Amino acid sequence: MLTMTGIGKSFLGVRVLSDVGLTVAAGEVHALMGENGAGKSTLMKILAGVHAPDEGTIEIDGRPVSFGHPIQAQRAGVAIIYQEFNLLPERSVAENVFLGREPARAGLVDRTAMETATERLLAELGEESFGPRDLVRRLSIAQQQVVEIVKALSLDARIVVMDEPTAALAEHEVELLYRLVRRLQERGIAVLYISHRLREVFDLADRVTVLKDGKHVTTVPVSEVSTDELVRLMVGRDLSAYYPPRATSVGEVRLRVTGGGNDKLHDIDLELRAGEIVGIAGLQGSGRSELAKALFGAEPFTRGEMTPRRPRSVREGVAAGIGLVTEDRKAEGLALRQSVRDNALLVARALGRQGRQGPQGLRELLERVRLTPPREDQEVRYLSGGNQQKVVLAKWMTVAPAVLLFDEPTRGVDVGAKAAIHDLMRRLAADGMAIMMISSELPELIGMSDRIVVLRDGRVVGTLPPAPTEEAVMRLAAGEVTS
Repeated sequence: MLTMTGIGKSFLGVRVLSDVGLTVAAGEVHALMGENGAGKSTLMKILAGVHAPDEGTIEIDGRPVSFGHPIQAQRAGVAIIYQEFNLLPERSVAENVFLGREPARAGLVDRTAMETATERLLAELGEESFGPRDLVRRLSIAQQQVVEIVKALSLDARIVVMDEPTAALAEHEVELLYRLVRRLQERGIAVLYISHRLREVFDLADRVTVLKDGKHVTTVPVSEVSTDELVRLMVGRDLSAYYPPRATSVGEVRLRVTGGGNDKLHDIDLELRAGEIVGIAGLQGSGRSELAKALFGAEPFTRGEMTPRRPRSVREGVAAGIGLVTEDRKAEGLALRQSVRDNALLVARALGRQGRQGPQGLRELLERVRLTPPREDQEVRYLSGGNQQKVVLAKWMTVAPAVLLFDEPTRGVDVGAKAAIHDLMRRLAADGMAIMMISSELPELIGMSDRIVVLRDGRVVGTLPPAPTEEAVMRLAAGEVTS
């Protein structure tokens, strides 16, 4: 279906792609992997007609193509579903699907034809939870993703590129995405799947292509490569070195909750000690994020005892020495149009503290979180997901909280940035900070945690020692055992 050969691209004299090749067959799910900066996005933007290659050729169905504009790529059957959806929230599903291509009758938009076509495409995907007349703003993220896929099908797309499709999805919504990808396969559509999540690649992909530093490393059937080999191809080191060593000793209690509760949490007993990383596991709706928000004061406990004093607001939580790295860094953790410096000093300034405001101190802090490049004046919105998360960490490190709560700390970042964040978390714990980590990725939770607390229906249902099996965690989370 698709052949890209010898693709090269430079920006302002900087080489970002060199002699990259890629082939994708009809009905194939082909994963594209690599660290941020490996060239994945540039290669896909060339395919989409956003950029023109400096060298190389593109063929679709064996015929050479050259795109000077994204519309030309769309007409050739290429559709890209970006991580940030291109939908109008105040328009209906049908209006979004046919935006700019509305069917007309007697000079007027034929809404019946538009809604009928949208309904047929939704039915083909087996989607029954919403209809063509529903407003997009009322849909979940997963449902909005379905709208993007329907839009691609309405364009008769034969090559669909999905860029980090599960980055914003809840755990239970990922299964819906899997089902949609299989439906596209059944229709003979070629799917290019960009993801940092290794499990998704092994669950869905037929083959995987790895890019590193703008060059093609390998293309191999997924059945012929192991997780460890894939990590080594991307970052140059083994999976065994992916997680830093666990704590050998822990210190005093930094936070204690006894009988904590509110509308969503019940009888929470929890201790966080200096020097340890406590993992929080549970299925969607178990109360994991609610626990973090309660400890932080965003959705406070209304009963129970807590040391330090139970915060009634975020300001009280921060003043008590508690920080929260939120699940959605763009919406809740960063001021995207402000500089790295202003974001790193947000908490310190809010508390009226000096923090590390000296140029040398801030520079050292950015180097410590391994921000690349460590430019203080750059707007945060232009950074990669991994670097944005490092700025969030720097924001809290300026005030050095006694307790730092992480909610999905590595969601949407590449494997190299994940390793850097893991290493930083362990170093913060070694310096005496108490860390609580929520993650939907069980390998990450198991690899990083000194112990794992499992929640179900807003209650603590068990605590597991270091390095339990995934089965042991899931048994507790699903309610198969009670202790």
